[in-house]
Amino acid sequence: MSRVSSTFTRQLTSLATNINRPVPQRALHIPSLKPSPACSSIKRACNGELSILTPQFGQKRALHSSLPRWHGDLVRPEPGTGIKLIFRDSHGNDVKTVEGNEGDDILSLAHEHDIDLEGACEGSVACSTCHVIIDPEHFDMLPEADDEENDMLDLAFGLEDTSRLGCQVKLTKELDGMVATLPSATRNMYVDGKSSLVICDSFR
Repeated sequence: MSRVSSTFTRQLTSLATNINRPVPQRALHIPSLKPSPACSSIKRACNGELSILTPQFGQKRALHSSLPRWHGDLVRPEPGTGIKLIFRDSHGNDVKTVEGNEGDDILSLAHEHDIDLEGACEGSVACSTCHVIIDPEHFDMLPEADDEENDMLDLAFGLEDTSRLGCQVKLTKELDGMVATLPSATRNMYVDGKSSLVICDSFR
């Protein structure tokens, strides 16, 4: 009996010792995080927390914009420094000689200087009311009219071989001294297909 009691006592002592023995702690390994291409970098702070920097999606690009220029919104050049454009009536009489800057179109210059050139569609190539006849010398220097302009010219009154839409002819230095003759009338086509003929020759 004493032998059993002694064995039981040793087992209880061993169990108590194991219970009080501290359990070894395992180190938790966290793999290092690699920054994605969208982020500049990922840093680990001193307290163990992760700190993600602000994402960067490429370099910042500077943007700029310029105000649009509408027909009639022109800056007049200093007298004697601009590109000369001569307006004539259908009888060959000079109406007015004006000066413009490179890139100005005939329709805008006509409106700027009170020349009787209608431009009902305001330069959107939807009518033929800004039809003018260019002198042959300068006509050959112009870029060819596109299909859209040619379609509108087919509706123009008094069409000539050197006819162009004034809204589509822009001044260049080579066009200095160009003559734009105004037709005796203009034809405006409405949406319903009806035609309006306007007599615009007031220089008889």
